[in-house]
Amino acid sequence: SGHGTGVMGIAAGNGRASKGVYRGVAPKSELIVVKLGNPRAEGFPRTTELMQGIDYCIKTAVRLGKPLALNLSFGNNYGSHDGESLLEFYLDTVAVIGRNVICVGTGNEGNKATHTSGVLGNSNEVVPLQIGDYERSINLQIWKQYVDEIEFSLEHPNGEVAGPFREELGIQRFRLGDTEILIYYGEPKPFSTAQEIYLDFIPVGSYIDDGIWKIRLTPIRITDGAFDMWLPAGNVLNSGTGFLNPVEETTLTIPSTATKVITVGAYDARFDQAAAFSGRGYTRATNQVKPDLVAPGVEIMSCAPGGGYQVRTGTSMATPFVTGSAALLMQWGIVNGNDAYLYGEKMKAYLIRGARKLPGFTVYPNPVLGWGALCTANSIPR
Repeated sequence: SGHGTGVMGIAAGNGRASKGVYRGVAPKSELIVVKLGNPRAEGFPRTTELMQGIDYCIKTAVRLGKPLALNLSFGNNYGSHDGESLLEFYLDTVAVIGRNVICVGTGNEGNKATHTSGVLGNSNEVVPLQIGDYERSINLQIWKQYVDEIEFSLEHPNGEVAGPFREELGIQRFRLGDTEILIYYGEPKPFSTAQEIYLDFIPVGSYIDDGIWKIRLTPIRITDGAFDMWLPAGNVLNSGTGFLNPVEETTLTIPSTATKVITVGAYDARFDQAAAFSGRGYTRATNQVKPDLVAPGVEIMSCAPGGGYQVRTGTSMATPFVTGSAALLMQWGIVNGNDAYLYGEKMKAYLIRGARKLPGFTVYPNPVLGWGALCTANSIPR
């Protein structure tokens, strides 16, 4: 598709086809590239494939005795968004192996209607969900703390109601109109106290019934009360599908919510303005400051597959600006002997200190920009 080509061109393109005009941030870097997934298969690669790719890069860098700036312009909405999923736990673990910096984009869900949230008290909460025309399938995740006990019911656009559904092991299955619903109550994991309630909407015929569905949450025993809901990310939903009361906060995609990575949002460098699409913080429940910083991500010219250049927009394009900058700082520090320990959290600290404030924002850090905009020159210790 050219996504990886564009990303790599920003991080390390040599600009040859433009006589140096569209050169990347760290053009003399050596490259190690992993392509994810089976090209004959549909959909996103598996989490395990991503972990294998990361493992290969880090082990190779350790074997060669070289520092590694690792770019992950990749993310999805599946998970608790609190930094405690298996993938995030893995990233936090490998971030301390060898001398590496892992940079991850926040995703492009900031202005989408794929997230909503609320706090459940003593009364019911109703969450309206608009399903547009010709939607073939949808999954929806409800995340809460396991300590809270809730029931929920589902109302079809025609007024028919199913539920309330209690927490049970295994899959619950029912039908509303011409749509079949599968419900699964998850359990906490060894590395997380959160609980997921997973709903799968499956058409009996060709499409899910369109209209406004209502999810009614009923408190049984509440201690914390906070809940979040997510729909799939990545423009896989048709126009008109989304929460009617979307919440922009906590629209970070996973694994940008991992603790020990550098989480990168996007801004429009042409006008020094925040990018509306850029995934926003903070993390659910743990309230980590994410993103850490932002970089240019609007109308970025970079390499195209087969030769030449093309313009792309997104946090995927912002992330390699930070990855390339990390590579330059690691060259200055590790390779050139100015700072042998310039990697990991130390690199993050330097980039945060050097981050530039943008007009219109008085409080830092904030959920939109984190600590500010990338400024590599100001990140070099004086």
